[in-house]
Amino acid sequence: MSAEPDDTRSDRRAEWDRLRTQYLKPEGERPASTARGVHHQALLSSDVERTIRFYQGLLEFPLTELFENRDYPGSTHFFFDIGNGNFLAFFDFPGLGLGPYQEVLGGHHHLAISVEPDTWARLRDKLDHAGVDTLNLSGTSLYFRGPDGERLELIADPLGEMYGTKVG
Repeated sequence: MSAEPDDTRSDRRAEWDRLRTQYLKPEGERPASTARGVHHQALLSSDVERTIRFYQGLLEFPLTELFENRDYPGSTHFFFDIGNGNFLAFFDFPGLGLGPYQEVLGGHHHLAISVEPDTWARLRDKLDHAGVDTLNLSGTSLYFRGPDGERLELIADPLGEMYGTKVG
């Protein structure tokens, strides 16, 4: 994973200032969201047991349910608790011959999951011990790939905050 900046990028500060002025309302003026929260983020798994060992065994996200996918007979649908009533779900699709991940506009870039700082350090050490390649940015963001190449981030910042800036 590379964190090297692209020197060909243009200066977009004026665009960002315009967007903030046009769309970003002060906290007291924002309407309440229509959403209750993330029910689940669904990803694909090529090996159910390997995925369970990674997410429950290594990252300590408890497996909460496993059943047949209602939309594809023979497919497994299973869930992990990632805190605050949010879940990470997986499907396997045996026999579909799914290829490797390709990034596309509008596609999933990465999933950032907030953990307490002491948990962040413990999980970082577990990932390192397990031989998982990681990229540590700012001492609070740890980027790595799951067993099927899914891009993940463990972030030690509290929910609603990123690198000391309130985002929610």
